[in-house]
Amino acid sequence: MNEDVRTITVQRIYLLIGFLLCLPQEGNAQGIYAGRYKAVFTSPPGKVPTAKTPDGPLAGNGDIGLTLGGKPDQLLFYLGKNDFWRAYPVYPGGGIALPGWLEMRIPALSGADYYAEQLQDKAEITGRFTKDSLTVWLKTWVSATANTVVVELGANKACSMDFALKAAEGNTSVNAKGVDAGTHWVTRSFENTPLLAWPSHVAMAVKVLGAKPGADGSISLKPNAKVTLVITMYTNYDSKDWKQRAISVAKGTTEATIHQLQKDHYAWWERFWAQSEVQMGDPFLEKYYYASQYLFGATSRGDKFAPGIWGPFITKDSAAWGGDYHLNYNYQAPYWAAYSSNHIDETDNFDKPLLDYMENGKRHARELLGIRGIYYPVGIGPMGLVTTRWPLTPDEMEKRYASRENTIDGGYKFLGQKINAVFSVGNMLMRFYSTYDAAYARKVYPYMLECANFWEDYLKFENGRYVIHMDHYNEVMPNLKNKGQWRQLLGDFNSTLSVGLVKMLFKGIVDVSRFLKVDAGRVQKWQHIVEHMSQFTVGEVDGRLSLKGVESSPSPVHSRIEGLARVSIHGLLLPAGVCGPKTDSAFNQILLGDVSRWKDKMKAPGDWANTLGNGIETCFPAAVRVGYDADEIMRQLTDRIKRQSLPNLWIIAEGGGIETLSAVPLTINEMMMQSYEGVVRIFPNWNKTKNASFNQLRAYGAFLVSSRLEQGEIRYVRLVSEAGRPCFLENPWPGHAAQLLRNGKKAEQLTGSTFSFPTGRGERLEIVGQN
Repeated sequence: MNEDVRTITVQRIYLLIGFLLCLPQEGNAQGIYAGRYKAVFTSPPGKVPTAKTPDGPLAGNGDIGLTLGGKPDQLLFYLGKNDFWRAYPVYPGGGIALPGWLEMRIPALSGADYYAEQLQDKAEITGRFTKDSLTVWLKTWVSATANTVVVELGANKACSMDFALKAAEGNTSVNAKGVDAGTHWVTRSFENTPLLAWPSHVAMAVKVLGAKPGADGSISLKPNAKVTLVITMYTNYDSKDWKQRAISVAKGTTEATIHQLQKDHYAWWERFWAQSEVQMGDPFLEKYYYASQYLFGATSRGDKFAPGIWGPFITKDSAAWGGDYHLNYNYQAPYWAAYSSNHIDETDNFDKPLLDYMENGKRHARELLGIRGIYYPVGIGPMGLVTTRWPLTPDEMEKRYASRENTIDGGYKFLGQKINAVFSVGNMLMRFYSTYDAAYARKVYPYMLECANFWEDYLKFENGRYVIHMDHYNEVMPNLKNKGQWRQLLGDFNSTLSVGLVKMLFKGIVDVSRFLKVDAGRVQKWQHIVEHMSQFTVGEVDGRLSLKGVESSPSPVHSRIEGLARVSIHGLLLPAGVCGPKTDSAFNQILLGDVSRWKDKMKAPGDWANTLGNGIETCFPAAVRVGYDADEIMRQLTDRIKRQSLPNLWIIAEGGGIETLSAVPLTINEMMMQSYEGVVRIFPNWNKTKNASFNQLRAYGAFLVSSRLEQGEIRYVRLVSEAGRPCFLENPWPGHAAQLLRNGKKAEQLTGSTFSFPTGRGERLEIVGQN
């Protein structure tokens, strides 16, 4: 059965029946629109554990991730944590590690019916498992405000269960376990291993409320009585006394503690959902819009470690690509929708790993290229960790990469790309333009400045333009496929990716330096680079102009005229933001023509824009930005989701994990509002015959914007000015004037194709068309 149909039909049945055995819900998490949708599971997960994205029910607090796996008679609660890493620099072997899991065995449920729900508005997982006349219910959640996971269960008939808290083993970890006054605990540590950058420790402890467990973890479930298992989880980055902290917090937990945690939990998610909302009249895409917002909210928390490729939903130690921070788009992409969705708090953790690696980046630039600035490898981790060194021995290198040369680029994987550091400036600029937060600008400016130093030295000024040699459109490296022969592929000249990101950097640093009133003496040089960067290369195919990925390349693939694609989009539209209909309408027509030909390359529904491997979060919003037909984008996006998504509503791709969480929100946000280059545009790419609305989307200039489209007319535009900056608004009512209201009182009349008016900090404004 189609997953969406199954979800709707079964969901409606259970909404009518309800969970009769569950206790009344506490709290009042609204999530009005998010609450319309939930993920429904009618069979046990099939991809838990996995090295990639799990398909089971998910809950998290942006630090701890809970993945429910197993069958009714053996439920497995996998517990991941964003700050638990094996800080080993060689790939593979390092990266984020699995702390462990809670195992719950109920023999009487062998072969039972499986039903579970992922409730996104309240960030809970509920379950109901039935075998003959026995029904066991479950509710579990990760506290939004504490290092605590709560598992509640009960049964309509007496039955036995037993539990075991287990730490993952292997990969040089040191493990321990014990019982302290009835509280079971386990630990896992990485320490005293050669090349480890720093030690990592995690402790988990579990306490049972509502029953007295045996020494072996056995519990008797009594009819219609609730039993609660409270799991606490701490690392040495949470607390110096991490082990004792986990044990003591678990031991001290009472029913009153849980009551307060749940109240705080609901309040946190209520605030989260209140930060923005959209209505689009498309239940399918709306469901995935809110699911993606939920999953990112469960994945990232600003005051915690940044999430890696799979977030905290790790169910195996051998997470693909080490679950690290891959800097040539995978690390940056999950955050892209958070800025316009007004979830700024969830992006606070983005910059720290980049800032922590700066001294290493300076050393790489100095020692490997002989220039200033910062030069980053493809993969890093937290706290200055590199995760992508080549194997330590020629033998291991030959085994994995068909080459014995393990000293390429000093033993680090740069893979022919110089853009790994500057790529992240795109996110920094998105946040800067969205908030105009001076403290944030001061924090990231040193990073941007070192990127500028690097590119000032690396760029060449030839024939009146700045050019880029030897920065490659794609990764170039020895591997088994090319039998270790790779150097003949080096030599890309003026990659669209490089040209666009470098232009973005210098355009942005001019704005930030002027905002901070620093480095005025360097602005002229930076402006010169912006104005004299090489143009993007185009060629002619069948009498039509089309984008070329590089100006020239020894690679036969890159030498072809391929048109606009994911990698080029990164340098032009997202995150670079240096192109669009308003930037250069003639060049945009070329890009629009390329997008229109994506359909011609399709082999089956769902593979529009070639995003099955990577790029759904890039290509779909880019199509919106260049002005491609909105209805067609939504049709193609629907087909893509149906082609590759999981029961937990996670849209998947072969090459990455949490990056896809920005795909639907960013696409829809861009349809409803755009603000690149500081001009706010309302419903810029939306079918105006379809009713829609949005509330508190965040625009460049630090404006929170709301609007409603109804019966073909934009009813109003409302703004809250956070920074008191001038507002530039493309006239939503072309050819007509508008009335501006300031804090509810009539003010100026607005005329022209673009409205321009000053704002005060905290001022509330409304613009209404006058027909």
